[in-house]
Amino acid sequence: MSRTAGAACGSCSWRCCGRTLGTRSRPNASGRCGRRGLRSQGRGAGKLGARPGPLQQRRGLPEPRAQTDRPVPLPGARGSVPPAGRACPRVSERPARWPRTSRWRPSRAHLEAAGHVCVLKDAFDFGSPSEIANLILAENCEAALALHLYRAGRLLQGHRIPFGIIFGGTDVNEDAKQKEKNTVMGRVLEEARFAVAFTESMKEMAQVQWPHAKGKIYVQSQGIATTPNATFNWNTFLQRSEINQSADNLHIFLLICGLRQVKDPLYLVGAFSEWHQDEPSVYLVIVGPEVDPVFTREVKAKVKRAAGVRLIGEMPQGDLHAAVKNCFAVVNSSVSEGMSAAILEAMDLEVPVLARNIPGNAAVVRHEVTGLLFSTPQEFVHLAKRLVSDPALEKEIVTNGKAYVRMYHSWQVERDTYQQLIRKLEGSSED
Repeated sequence: MSRTAGAACGSCSWRCCGRTLGTRSRPNASGRCGRRGLRSQGRGAGKLGARPGPLQQRRGLPEPRAQTDRPVPLPGARGSVPPAGRACPRVSERPARWPRTSRWRPSRAHLEAAGHVCVLKDAFDFGSPSEIANLILAENCEAALALHLYRAGRLLQGHRIPFGIIFGGTDVNEDAKQKEKNTVMGRVLEEARFAVAFTESMKEMAQVQWPHAKGKIYVQSQGIATTPNATFNWNTFLQRSEINQSADNLHIFLLICGLRQVKDPLYLVGAFSEWHQDEPSVYLVIVGPEVDPVFTREVKAKVKRAAGVRLIGEMPQGDLHAAVKNCFAVVNSSVSEGMSAAILEAMDLEVPVLARNIPGNAAVVRHEVTGLLFSTPQEFVHLAKRLVSDPALEKEIVTNGKAYVRMYHSWQVERDTYQQLIRKLEGSSED
């Protein structure tokens, strides 16, 4: 049976039962594999890039970090793919219950569009590589795609199945600083067929840490597609958030993140609460799952005492997109980011973004052009007040943000890229 591609991410892993995020080819009416082959595009460079377009030059939009108007051909691409068999689990950095910003959603859709059937599982469900080995054997897994080099990639070592890596952000930005983790991740990259960085700067950081992987790291930005739930009720959301004011007079700032320290959801709580006491119409609503139980208790305790700050649990993707569309602005206060899908989705939904000034955010947010960048809680409040009082600035930011996402974060370009990359998982490790 021919190999096919599965996927793995640091929080989710694909098993091959054919339900969600492992992969095998769907048969057609004749009982044969219905998957089409991907035609070879020849040889090309190891990154995806683009020249600034007229809109970017005119408005000063950020330079494209990771996308072209068509996918760059990959080295060693081959002709049409033979019928595919089962694939292996995708292992992700984040739990499968992760809300709308999870990076496994597009990868799954892209692979299923190529004829694979993908099943997602949480990396935290596996205590050791031996448990992954049991899964591979039981499900006849043949390939994997991992999101997060350390948390997912280390589980895939030594199983003699081909796999690729998608950098998550904290693996390159934070875990690489720890010697033991750095060594493990270097060994993972030795086995990986390819690795994907969201930005050119992320690729460069990875190449500095692991020079032996230079020839297998590609750059592809996240493709964005938003799907707001048309039946979503904003007033019900406000009631759930215990905000008992008329929606017409409110300015709701949404901070979308899992409750873990790297997302730093408490960073703005004190300053925002002080602002709320002066201006009761502004609220900060933190939305996301309880990833770290110990830290979650700390967040709940502090939010409970903070005027104007609310905390609600995770939401279905469509509802969260609708909540973003109704809010005044989306906030990102993370200590480290790879590429925040929440920021990009807010831009796509024409909602202003205020983001902490860190490399991952600055790669997609240009200050006063596609969003606002802050370095302290006090600067956040100053910029938020300015945004509330300046409709012209708000309009300019959302117009530029929408244009930027359309130009450099195409869902279709991302799909074409991943479908080509998955071809590198065909054949044996000796090929």
